[in-house]
Amino acid sequence: MADHSAPDASDAALVDALRADLTGSGFDVDGVEDLLGPLASAALHREQAVPARRAVAAAVHGRAAREQDPRATLTSLFVLGDEVPRAALDRALPGTGTAGAGTAGAERLGLVEASGTGADDAVRAVTDLRPYGATDAAGEVRWWLASDLGELATGGRLSTDHVLGAGGASLTLAQVTVRTPTGRVLDLGTGCGIQALHAARHARSVLGTDISRRALDYAAFNAALNLGTVAVELREGSMLEPVAGEEFDLVVSNPPFVITPHAGAAGRAVAKALGDYEYRDGGRAGDDLVRELITGVGSVLAPGGVAQLLGNWEHRRGEPWTERVGAWLDEAGLDGWVIQREVLDPAEYAETWIRDGGTTADREPQAWADAYAAWLDDFASRDVEAVGFGIVTLRRPADGSGASRLRRLEEHTGTVRQPLGAHLARCLAGYDWLATRDDAALAAARLMTAPDVTEERYLTPGAAHPDVVILRQGDGLGRGVHASTGLAALVGACDGELTVGQIVGAVAALFEVPADALAAELLPAVRGLVGDGFLMPESTRR
Repeated sequence: MADHSAPDASDAALVDALRADLTGSGFDVDGVEDLLGPLASAALHREQAVPARRAVAAAVHGRAAREQDPRATLTSLFVLGDEVPRAALDRALPGTGTAGAGTAGAERLGLVEASGTGADDAVRAVTDLRPYGATDAAGEVRWWLASDLGELATGGRLSTDHVLGAGGASLTLAQVTVRTPTGRVLDLGTGCGIQALHAARHARSVLGTDISRRALDYAAFNAALNLGTVAVELREGSMLEPVAGEEFDLVVSNPPFVITPHAGAAGRAVAKALGDYEYRDGGRAGDDLVRELITGVGSVLAPGGVAQLLGNWEHRRGEPWTERVGAWLDEAGLDGWVIQREVLDPAEYAETWIRDGGTTADREPQAWADAYAAWLDDFASRDVEAVGFGIVTLRRPADGSGASRLRRLEEHTGTVRQPLGAHLARCLAGYDWLATRDDAALAAARLMTAPDVTEERYLTPGAAHPDVVILRQGDGLGRGVHASTGLAALVGACDGELTVGQIVGAVAALFEVPADALAAELLPAVRGLVGDGFLMPESTRR
């Protein structure tokens, strides 16, 4: 268990003072990177602190105490987990202070502990407080996030009730979430509250839930620090239980999806070696937690509501992952789009999550070996050959018909252009637009080629016409589509002036082929390009 409680957000004036101090100190993403320099910043992202400590030492060397950069003090204390003199923290946070008469201080907030009241007495952080910067589909954000101290600061494994900050998965979810203005948002498994903060910028109201009381306290502190008077409602409970019977326009979730051994000897071995980490282990066998969430989240989605979540799923021998996860979509009865972004073999998966909690083969060889073997035994018991990780987007049809229009499962392990949320929103709007139009209505529509689309042509030397034409997206998933000469000509002419039917007629005349035959060839391809965001109806442009 953690040896301290979460920060206290009850004193609004003191939280306001902290926000003002952090702003005035330059302790933001750009300020810290400027202080450390590119080499140390890059190393810190890899959890290597030595270059950062050298950079901080260089920043304060030879300077009088009153001249020391507050960024160096705050970075040393909160990011690196090093002790700083009480007087240095008082200078870095002049409105907040450490503690004492006149200023309730960082101690009162639950951020630090001081060894005494003297100017040179050591102060250490009990909470990780660091700048956060990201760009989502609604634009750029600059905040500060409080969470439990990580392995870099403590030098040991994480506690089982550890509250994470913004890791790679959190950043991914924030970037892929659709950010169109919406009504009520649920952040299921809110943790430190990062998804709730993002949602508060484009939603009428936000509710965050978590099974961890400490996580909810962190989320409350982060909301107070960064949003001020913007309220985020928080409820304690597991999965969908705290919101049963309610409806939301958007549900986002980075759930505790990690596949962890629970049954039999393997489960007992992992529990003994590592314990159960609340932030990543939902207590289900295999990938049941993700299955439960996919099949159950529709119960809290309003008509037209969207759910976006991250998850793992098992690749079992003789069963393609698309069939396994596809069956979950069928059971959910929702529009479903699953993008598999990464695949790990069982050994890689075990190593990743044993290491994630701070257990290493060097530091705890027996615990490492026992947990590793248990993970492999657990996977073998279900014939698991690999584990996929990806993004799931679900939607309840707005017409309330209960019939899904979109069922798409695909693998995309290459690079994507973030934030992906805007691209997903355009594609979903395209699917909605197509669902109400037959071929005659499609032919009567005016389309625009998306501004990120380019065309690549490959010709045999001396040939008059290309052998291959590829339409390429520069945005979103960066798809490349092989196109016939006729389709390429149609896409090149989609500028919103002529209807699709008029363009098909012109291309047919140019190629001296029957217009009806060309329309039969091109209209299905046009539907695919609208669904993939290559072509956009004027009404769906964002």
